[in-house]
Amino acid sequence: MSKQTPQGGPAGEPEAGASRASSVLARLRANRSAGGANAGGSATTAQAPAGSRPAAAQSAAKDAPHPSGDNRFKLLDAAMKKHRFAADSLIEVLHTAQEVFGYLKPDLLLYIAHGLKLPPSRVYGVATFYHFFTFKPKGDHTCVICMGTACYVKGAEGVQAAIAGFAQHHPECGTISVETARCVGACGLAPVVVFDGEVVGNLTAELAIERMKGWTPNGSQ
Repeated sequence: MSKQTPQGGPAGEPEAGASRASSVLARLRANRSAGGANAGGSATTAQAPAGSRPAAAQSAAKDAPHPSGDNRFKLLDAAMKKHRFAADSLIEVLHTAQEVFGYLKPDLLLYIAHGLKLPPSRVYGVATFYHFFTFKPKGDHTCVICMGTACYVKGAEGVQAAIAGFAQHHPECGTISVETARCVGACGLAPVVVFDGEVVGNLTAELAIERMKGWTPNGSQ
């Protein structure tokens, strides 16, 4: 009988332990059920406006200012994204940058190099090779003098000097941007100058001055 006492006498303790275990399991099941219900509720809540939240988030992103504080960079980002940040889209992206900013600043070239994952030297090299890219604000009128081999041999340097002198002494024409280009691709017309986007060939210093006189208030082209 004394051997049965541990089984019979303390018999209430195992029963109490089983009861407590059942109680804990019950609470766990209840918590899981409640968690599932809450999860289902939150999922339902999240799904209800599913059609509107992404659109609202996109709208907020569009309206948010660019981290730089200059929202023109957002247009440049969109251009790079349009071309999937491909390295071979560099010229198109540079065109967009110049259209948006007016000219290509050094920090702008670095931004493009970072966005397209290109060495800054390559971006700068491409931008300086083509005459239609400029690195300073454009004036009211622009003169791009071709300094390619054919143009240089036929007197482009003298034409450049005449144009620069006219621009300096005729403020009534407004600001005149005088630039040079390695080649404008019109060697058969050398020497060539691009006046306000129009290619004019077979120029002399005198003909260039006559052309620019049309920009004076009383002039005519």
